[in-house]
Amino acid sequence: MTQAAITPVDSATQHRRSFFGDGMWIVLCIALAKLLLHYIYNNRYGYFRDEFDYLACAQHLAWGYVDQPPLLPFLVRISRNVLGESLRSVRFLPALSASAIVVLGAMIARELGGRRFALILTAICVLIAPIYLSDGSLLTTDSLEPLLWMGSVYFAILAIKRDEPRYWLWFGVVAGLGLEQKYSIAVLGFGIVVGLLFTNERRSFRSPWIWMGGLAAFLIFLPNLIWNYQHDWPFVQLMHNIKADGRDVQLSPLQYLSQQILLVHPLTAPIWIVGVLAFLFWPPLKRYRFLGWAYLVCLTVFIVLKGKNYYLAPIYPMLLGSGSVFIEYAIEKSRQRWLQPVSILILLAGGVWLIPLVVPVLPVEQFIRYMDSLPFKVPRSEHSHMTAVLPQYYADQFGWQEMVANVAQAWSQLDPAERRDCGIMAQDYGQAGAIDFFGPRYGLPPALSGHQTWFLWGPRGYSGHCLVVLDDRKERLERLFERVEYVGSSDNPYALERDVPVYICRGAKFGSLATLWPHLKKWR
Repeated sequence: MTQAAITPVDSATQHRRSFFGDGMWIVLCIALAKLLLHYIYNNRYGYFRDEFDYLACAQHLAWGYVDQPPLLPFLVRISRNVLGESLRSVRFLPALSASAIVVLGAMIARELGGRRFALILTAICVLIAPIYLSDGSLLTTDSLEPLLWMGSVYFAILAIKRDEPRYWLWFGVVAGLGLEQKYSIAVLGFGIVVGLLFTNERRSFRSPWIWMGGLAAFLIFLPNLIWNYQHDWPFVQLMHNIKADGRDVQLSPLQYLSQQILLVHPLTAPIWIVGVLAFLFWPPLKRYRFLGWAYLVCLTVFIVLKGKNYYLAPIYPMLLGSGSVFIEYAIEKSRQRWLQPVSILILLAGGVWLIPLVVPVLPVEQFIRYMDSLPFKVPRSEHSHMTAVLPQYYADQFGWQEMVANVAQAWSQLDPAERRDCGIMAQDYGQAGAIDFFGPRYGLPPALSGHQTWFLWGPRGYSGHCLVVLDDRKERLERLFERVEYVGSSDNPYALERDVPVYICRGAKFGSLATLWPHLKKWR
């Protein structure tokens, strides 16, 4: 049988198809259902640690931050001004992005030759994948990654499929925006370049458009690159310190692969694994073989660099798409069409089974019982997460308001005149961000911290002779101050940070806070 005879859909025919054809309206309904799911449950627990970081950075717009590029804080600034700062408002952007990737995944499947079932199967797989449900439930830099990674892939597919190299320019634009959102998209770019070089599509490098795309990506990324240079490469220092401290859990190659299966859902594993093989070996997808190589390159890079298990997650919609196209063809060829509705029902049932892991649909106590009943342990990515009652992405939504209320109690004990030169010193960006977010309702000033970007914001003019200090040891503080008064500690049984003590410290022995500040730098 010739390649043309088994190609799922003729390319010329696809150019003439309406966007809403091939069941795309069903895909849109699936995406809207996902958006509604997030809207209903995104305010169930509390604000997430990292969300405080982005909200604070959004109040200090710059071309870069210690732990992230500038795009997400910029979008958060717009979102906060337009929608407000309720949990649902803060998480609308990630919910919208996670819903859009359902549609984009189906669009990729259609460009690869898929018809109605392939598009719906891709959309269902993306819908139930725990990692994409998590992306839609929390505001993090991971929220936009799948959309930007797959946006780049989509334009790469168009450039090859339609023999229109100008799409490489749009590939570069999206990749450049991706670099301004999270640096890891550079691994995808590297993987695609290697994939092109390994296949016949290396001829793309003869066109000026792909080089213009690379230039566009570089120019879009350039402001952040300059910012990093001007600030002595903070992100490089951060990554070096994290590795040196051994903060993250190190995974073997087999563990890394097994956790990919959990992240994208065990029931979808056969589909994306078939997708990898289809890219590499199935004749109808021969022109897109570079994407199969790109996946293998990205997987290898993250395993070698000991990346966290979710670093590779943004790449899977394209594999679910290619796998769905092959499965659709195999079912049609075998004439076992009953497998189509059965497979969809099984996937949806499996999605419902795991959804409490990543979307807070259950009350906390009920979730703990559910988690204990699972046949596997929920992966923990950092050693500090091991003792928490809840997974970190849930645990870090508890305890913040109690902590800020305890700080407010300390603040109330200060004389009004004393408050003018009394700063609030936090140990990490979660504590500092929570004070910056909840503090105004208690009349608290913005927090001080040496952690991440707060270090760059400096001592804010405080002398240091009076400080309200969180989460430190009294013995250490007594070496720095004449008088140290313990106020109390906050606790929440579900929080990752528990028993956070608060002290009022007066009479600095170290001179001025500006002199001490360089020693407070904590980029890890």
